Amino acid sequence: MHDPDAHVQLAFVRDGRLTSLPRRRAYLLAACDLLAARFETGRRYAEAEVNEILAGDAPDHATLRRLLVDEGRLQRADGEYWRPAPRANG
Repeated sequence: MHDPDAHVQLAFVRDGRLTSLPRRRAYLLAACDLLAARFETGRRYAEAEVNEILAGDAPDHATLRRLLVDEGRLQRADGEYWRPAPRANG
């Protein structure tokens, strides 16, 4: 099996932006990781800031924002978003 991160970079990223969402789960999660890396861990972002950061990616920023929250890459409360700290193993 391909390295999901490398595959996403080769097949779904152009000029640093995600061009489409992969269907295969491993690649979709790798795409989420790629997008989440644009956010500082623990920093709070207004929804407009999140939209601006994701604006050039496909299919649209609202879909990507919801996907990042649904997959736990961003958390949301009171109209703010943040990237949670990585969980410790064990």
